[in-house]
Amino acid sequence: MLQYLTIPVTPFQQNCSLVWCDQTLDAAVIDPGGDLELVLAEVDRLGLKLGQIWLTHAHIDHAGGTAELSKRLGLPIIGPHEGDQYWIDGLPMQSVKFGFPPAGHFTPTRWLHDLDRLQLGRSEVTVRHCPGHTPGHVVFHSAEAQRAFVGDVLFAGSIGRTDFPGGNHEQLIASITQRLWPMGDDTIFIPGHGPESSFGRERRMNPYVRGT
Repeated sequence: MLQYLTIPVTPFQQNCSLVWCDQTLDAAVIDPGGDLELVLAEVDRLGLKLGQIWLTHAHIDHAGGTAELSKRLGLPIIGPHEGDQYWIDGLPMQSVKFGFPPAGHFTPTRWLHDLDRLQLGRSEVTVRHCPGHTPGHVVFHSAEAQRAFVGDVLFAGSIGRTDFPGGNHEQLIASITQRLWPMGDDTIFIPGHGPESSFGRERRMNPYVRGT
């Protein structure tokens, strides 16, 4: 069964997540935006075998530590979708603009596409391409654990911003209703910021997508 631990990092309190197979302890880190020593301390504490970096999208608070972590530990960078090449190329500029430590750009080891599958030990995760917040945004769904790591597509009580370059409100709503909701009302999602919620709760309560 897939297990996870969420670690808020950076001044933006971005939800970086460690995910692992509880049988093999093979692990990935989702969206290492920064504070790498904090993240790696949790890897050591849990006795995990960190082998992959998974990215939902390439905004600085989600991807700022990616190049350094990949280089330091020799980890492959999995994701996001090619649509975020613009944001990857701009990471050094993003770090200056938002006052983050210097961030390098990188070339993902593997770009991700809708319905791709990722293996983590004996656990399998499905990728959904969910553009709208950024063109190349992806979501990671574990059907067995009934969990989805949705980055900045959806939040408890809110949705992702679409006023950045490449953002598109109509695409975002379509991503939520056509690709997240079918995962099931009981699925718990881990957003890029703030507390967890369920898709069912957001369908009932979230003013931006209620009733969709």
